[in-house]
Amino acid sequence: MAGSASFAAALFIGLSLLFAVTAEDPYRFFEWNITYGDIYPLGVRQQGILINGAFPGPDIHSVTNDNLIINVYNSLDEPFLLSWNGIQQRRNSFVDGVYGTTCPIPPGKNYTYILQMKDQIGSFYYFPSLGFHKAAGGFGGIRILSRPRIPVPFPDPAGDTTVLIGDWYKANHTDLRAQLDNGKKLPLPDGILINGRSSGATLNVEQGKTYRFRISNVGLQDSLNFRIQDHKMKVVEVEGTHTLQTTFSSLDVHVGQSYSVLVTADQTPRDYYVVVSSRFTSNVLTTTGIFRYSNSAGGVSGPIPGGPTIQIDWSLNQARAIRTNLSASGPRPNPQGSYHYGMINTTRTIRLASSAGQVDGKQRYAVNSVSFKPADTPLKIADYFKIDGVYRSGSIQYQPTGGGIYLDTSVMQVDYRTFVEIIFENSEDIVQSWHLDGYSFWVVGMDGGQWSPDSRNEYNLRDAVARCTVQVYPSSWTAILIALDNVGMWNLRSEFWARQYLGQQLYLRVYTPSTSLRDEYPIPKNALLCGRASGRSTRPL
Repeated sequence: MAGSASFAAALFIGLSLLFAVTAEDPYRFFEWNITYGDIYPLGVRQQGILINGAFPGPDIHSVTNDNLIINVYNSLDEPFLLSWNGIQQRRNSFVDGVYGTTCPIPPGKNYTYILQMKDQIGSFYYFPSLGFHKAAGGFGGIRILSRPRIPVPFPDPAGDTTVLIGDWYKANHTDLRAQLDNGKKLPLPDGILINGRSSGATLNVEQGKTYRFRISNVGLQDSLNFRIQDHKMKVVEVEGTHTLQTTFSSLDVHVGQSYSVLVTADQTPRDYYVVVSSRFTSNVLTTTGIFRYSNSAGGVSGPIPGGPTIQIDWSLNQARAIRTNLSASGPRPNPQGSYHYGMINTTRTIRLASSAGQVDGKQRYAVNSVSFKPADTPLKIADYFKIDGVYRSGSIQYQPTGGGIYLDTSVMQVDYRTFVEIIFENSEDIVQSWHLDGYSFWVVGMDGGQWSPDSRNEYNLRDAVARCTVQVYPSSWTAILIALDNVGMWNLRSEFWARQYLGQQLYLRVYTPSTSLRDEYPIPKNALLCGRASGRSTRPL
């Protein structure tokens, strides 16, 4: 491994020169070994996916514009990929780590990701994107701190902790995957985890001090509510956006979403419950951890504090209250004075309607009637080598068709440097969650009923929060605005992982005829090649 690491370091220094990365942007090197191992998160033995022997995996700590060199060894018995939820991979969708962009790492082989945290701050996470591996672990937190001279709109906290929450099954991921492959739905989850544990996870604090907790819902389907007994939480950042500092006693975190909250240890010193419970489910799942004062005079006491369960209006009102702090800086000094989303005319409206149904007697999920079918070659790599017949650009319509579900490799083409409106339409009785790789978008509206052009009168065109994952409530719609300034092939997917696995995703091909490095990087020299691209050569250094 040492020899591989030395080679990788030399390779990436060369690549950084090609990519015109400035000398002031530091490098951080990681060596990760992906293995199976026994885990017991719900008290029964399971086959988990470990990173360097750990479940969950290690946190990634970085600063705006850092270059991450992550050498991943796949010691599993099947192909493996990691994706980076919320990291925008500016001009470089080749390393996004989903099958539409990146060839899987074969068993017994390694691949080194070159990621730059370009012009980003905030709280995100990574996860395995293939083969329903997410149900076995392999995930961890990502934090991107502001550069030293960029002001942050709150004092430095006494501590900064990642809190990964999510629903969990007792069954191994291979059994869950087999159920989906056989055309069946999954049963309800069996429990909820906090940092990989169903009980006993502990957040340690000192009295009188304020702490930052970065909460990510890395689960498979359930929206979750997070709360700390007798303590308030102040939301300060959402997926890279500093927010108005609104205080809540509990917080809804939908699947795939990430929040930063500040909590002050201002109560009598003892242990308090940390509670995570499922939302909008017939059977409410609950798990607890401990919020422990260093001078604690006793253990937790009293009933577990209750939270909201099925109240949609409560959740909707909370979502609307989370807005951008327009006076705060982001990765750079605040640019809002010269560029503001509410003053830009849209060039296209895209309406995306989800649906569920049967195809050839098997359960499938779709967007605008198309249930995604993986191609035999990653779409981005097929684009680069101009391999015909892998997919059809325009294989999914910009509007719902109202027809039955059918299988296709759904790719929607949009033009570089346009400004579009996307409407997510949910006619089902569940809360949905949608994520777009490569971008942050403005969540300008959400409401019940059917969207219409008159719904734009309700849009927040001043301080809507910018994020990469958004919820859509039952029989409701959610509207986002997005500036298509990142060329590439970008996965737009349901964060309900069984739905994603069974077709509820598509790729947004942000296209320009330009071949300038200012618009998009060429394929990485070390890119793995597979499918119809096997045996070809990447560009020389």
